[in-house]
Amino acid sequence: MPGTGWDSVNQVTDLFSAAAEQRLKSQSPLAARLRPRSLDDVVGQEHLVGPGRPLRRLVEQDRLTSAIFWGPPGTGKTTLALAVSGTTKRVFEQLSAVNAGVKDVREVIERARQRLGEHGRGTILFLDEIHRFSKAQQDALLPAVEDGTLTLIGATTENPYFEVNPPLRSRSTLFRLEPLDEAAIQTLIQRGLAAEGATASAAAIDHLASLASGDGRQVLTALEVACALCHPGRVVELEHVE
Repeated sequence: MPGTGWDSVNQVTDLFSAAAEQRLKSQSPLAARLRPRSLDDVVGQEHLVGPGRPLRRLVEQDRLTSAIFWGPPGTGKTTLALAVSGTTKRVFEQLSAVNAGVKDVREVIERARQRLGEHGRGTILFLDEIHRFSKAQQDALLPAVEDGTLTLIGATTENPYFEVNPPLRSRSTLFRLEPLDEAAIQTLIQRGLAAEGATASAAAIDHLASLASGDGRQVLTALEVACALCHPGRVVELEHVE
C-alpha cells in the first residue's frame, strides 16, 4: 500500500521518542517525578485547592484569569501550575525568567495570538520566577494580558507588591501559598518511598519531616539521597538521613 514505508518509519520514530521520554523521566529528580497532573494529587494548600475553594473552582471550570502564585520555595507553585495544565483546554506554555527574555515572551504572545485567531483556543503562559524579570521585560507581557491574548500565571518567592510591576499585578489575582504542614510532608515522604520502591523506619521518617521546614522539594531531595544510600536493602534508616 502507498505510504506503508513512511508509516513504518514514523512508527519507529515514535517508539524511539517514547523510549527517550521515558528514560528522561526516570532520570529526573524525585520531586519532578512526583509532580501531580491534577488538583486531586496536590499535597497541601487546602485553603486554595480544597473542595469549593476559589482557585479550585476557577481551575475546574477552566475560567482562571491571570494569577500570581506567591510562596516560599518548595510549597508547590510549579505543581499548581502543572495541575492547571492537566485540567485546562487552553494551550499551556512555560518559561523561566531565569533564562528567558523579551524575545521568548514575544514569540509566545505571537503563537497565542495566532492560535486564538485561527482556532479560537486560548493560551496560558506559566512564567516561573517572574520576579527575575526586569520592569521592561514584565512590561512586554502587559498588552497581551490586558487584551486577553493570553492568561499569565507567574510564580515567585518574593513579595509581588515589590517585585511585580503594579499594572501587571493589578490585572492578576494573587494566591498565597503557605509552607507545607507536617501532614503534607508525611504524605510526600510516603509517595516518595513508593516511587523509589523503598521503605523507611519511623525514626527516619520523623527526622526527614523535621528537616523539611515546610519545603516539599527539600524533603524529597533528602529522601532521594537516602534511598540511594540504603541500596540494595531499600530500607531507609535514621543513619541514612542524619
